Amino acid sequence: TVINDLSLSGFSATSINRQHAGSVVWLTIPGLESMQAQVIWWEEGQVGCAFEQLLSPIIHDNVLNRWCDNGSYNPR
Repeated sequence: TVINDLSLSGFSATSINRQHAGSVVWLTIPGLESMQAQVIWWEEGQVGCAFEQLLSPIIHDNVLNRWCDNGSYNPR
């Protein structure tokens, strides 16, 4: 799965399989605990999910700082 957008309240990602609104999913990012989310929408291979609990702004900034624009991990 490729995360296309990450916010404090959720994310959008590429999804090979159709996801149904209301389904529970888990997002796992290296170095972090898995985060529970609920599917809000799915359209043409893209899924939008809302986190069960808001993501901490500190964790959000850390994730964004660690991942480069090209998708590679930067273990600063």
